[in-house]
Parts: sequence; C-alpha cells; structure tokens
Amino acid sequence: MTELLPGVTGVLVLADGAVLQGIGVGATGAAVGEVCFNTAMTGYQEILTDPSYMAQIVAFTFPHVGNVGTNLEDLEQMSGGAETAARGAIFRDVPTLPANWRADADLDGWMKRRGVIGLAGVDTRALTRVIRERGMPHGVIAHAPDGKFDIPALVKQAAEWAGLVGLDLAKDASCLQPFKYEEGLYAWPEGYAKPDGSKYNVVVVDYGVKRNILRALSSIGADVTVVPAKTTAEEILARSPDGVMLSNGPGDPAATGEYAVPEIKKLVDSGTPVFGICLGHQMMALALGAQTMKMEQGHHGANHPVKDLTTGKVEIVSMNHGFTVDRDSLPEAVVETHVSLFDGTNAGLALMGRPVFSVQHHPEASPGPTDSLYLFERFAGLMDAAKKN
Repeated sequence: MTELLPGVTGVLVLADGAVLQGIGVGATGAAVGEVCFNTAMTGYQEILTDPSYMAQIVAFTFPHVGNVGTNLEDLEQMSGGAETAARGAIFRDVPTLPANWRADADLDGWMKRRGVIGLAGVDTRALTRVIRERGMPHGVIAHAPDGKFDIPALVKQAAEWAGLVGLDLAKDASCLQPFKYEEGLYAWPEGYAKPDGSKYNVVVVDYGVKRNILRALSSIGADVTVVPAKTTAEEILARSPDGVMLSNGPGDPAATGEYAVPEIKKLVDSGTPVFGICLGHQMMALALGAQTMKMEQGHHGANHPVKDLTTGKVEIVSMNHGFTVDRDSLPEAVVETHVSLFDGTNAGLALMGRPVFSVQHHPEASPGPTDSLYLFERFAGLMDAAKKN
C-alpha cells in the first residue's frame, strides 16, 4: 500500500504501480491515458487544446508553466474540451498567476472549466527519463482536494486501459457537419487577420484539425471548407476543390485508415492536389502502400530539427505524434522529402508525378518561428499548376 505524503492532493499512478505525488491543479477527478512529455518552452494552451493529444496526459519538461495565462483566441481545437484533447497535464512547479496583456484567465481556473486534470510539484525530469528509457506508459492522473485516493483501484485502471494502438479517435475529434472557416494568421498588433477574397477552393478533411492549419490556408488565399472525417471522396470532389487538405488528429492511423484510406486513394487518383499533415501524413502513406508503426516515446515538442531533402534546408519544427511512417516500407513511386535529424524517422513524402505530398510535423505552428510555412505556399503552387492544366 502506497503511503501518501502530507498535503498531497494530486497523483499520477502508472500501470506498473509507480505513484508520483504532488499538488492537484485544475479539474478534480481522475483520467486515464498515455503519458508523454513535451519539450516546448511556450504554447501550453495550444498544446492542451490540440486534438492530437486526445487520450494523452502531457508532462511539460519546461518548469514554468502558466506565466502568460490563457485567452479565448489561442485554442487549437474547434470545439469541445478535454474529452477531445489532452486529458491531463503535469508540471514541475505550480502554475503561476498570469502576467501578459493578452490573458483573460489564469491557467488553473481555465483547466477547471475545461475539465483538464493537473498535477504539479513532481520531478518531471525523472518522469521524462522513464519515458525515454521505457516508452510512454499508461497512467491515471487524479486530483482530490481532500487527498483521498484509492491507489490500488487507480493502478488497476491504468493497467487495464487498452492504449492507443488500434484506436480510432478521429471520428470523435472531427466536426459533425461541414462548415466554412474565415480567419487568417496572427499578426501583431492587429491580431488574427480577416483575409480578403479567395484564390483557391480548399476542402479540409477534419480528423481533429488545428485552427492554425485553417488560418494558414486562409492566409494563402484559400476559401476553406471543413468536412467530417468520414466524408467520402465523391462528396469532397463534388465541391470542385482546387486542393484537399488531410488534417492532423489523434489515435492510430491504421484504425482511422480503415475508412479514410480508401477515400484518400480516390482523391489521389482524381489528380486533385492533396496535402497531408501529421495523422493526414500517416494515412497518406498508408494510401500509397507504406506502413505505420507505434513509437516508443513519440515526438512532442517545438524544437525538433527536420531536413527538407528537396532543398537541403534544416527547419526547427513543432511535432506531436506517437505513430510514425515506416520509411523502409515506402514504395518506389513515393519519395521521402523530409527526415527527422533527431532519430532519422520519416517526416515527409511526395508521390512522383502527382500533386500529392505530406509532412509529419506541423508547418502551421511557429517554433522557428515560421520555418515551415513555405509548405502552404508549395501547396498553393501545386494548385496553381493544376489550374493551368
């Protein structure tokens, strides 16, 4: 029986029985998920609202989280709360009060309203080393102001959780019906732009899309229509798109691919320019004949070096994925365009002779700060060329 220290109001209980004790933050209750670490120094609100983190508990390696508070503008998911984004958050220090002109709430109160359970005051360095050496564990994060926890029951819950392999989460993270999106990228001091006119008709297949992907598309002159994950290729092509975006999202690409991959194949065969990001990249690979596999610790952070093999340029990018494309399984007609300089895993591909490409990282994010925005211009170039033909 684990003895809890005096004053403990929050715990992280792992499937192997390990218990991390600390101070509960945010919502009360318990949530089960896969525990990962994120090395970003900024952007915690964007991370916690990214649908790609659905069914995950995020440990922040940067110790000072909460300094800039939260606001109503920097939400990445289109709707919903913790049930379709990060379930929990782990901090080294208790989140501080905000000190930023854009803040309209503190992190603790914001987490309470969203239903995100937090744990502070733990050794996140030690947890990160565990994940690096043993992979991402299953765990339960719990917050109880009275300090009462049924540890054996939480260990059992963590041990019995099936995990992300074979799990289709995109259907839950996706929108329910098509909608238009009209907002561009952020520029100080004006804020988020309101693009004028539309140069391209782009359909985005929503597997758990981030707002900034839609903003980046709007900023290249796209009239953006977002459609649910299970929309057929026929329904998409009936909208006469100049291009199709396959969005990011959570879960196992092979599971979501059971219904998405056949439609992606039809989109590729149509000759319409197609651009995939993150989960969209993985399912693009599956549609082209490659394989995906689960990673031990995944890539989560805003400081990942990636090389564009088509230009020789090295970019600092944002990544968030626990599955990867098996680069050894790429067919001859598929060219590897990007590679991670951390571990050599695939980070991009293109189909020879077709206006089709995808990347594993998030070009709409701003870690470099804008090293990868050129990919949206590359997409625009493919759409321009297709129009001429």
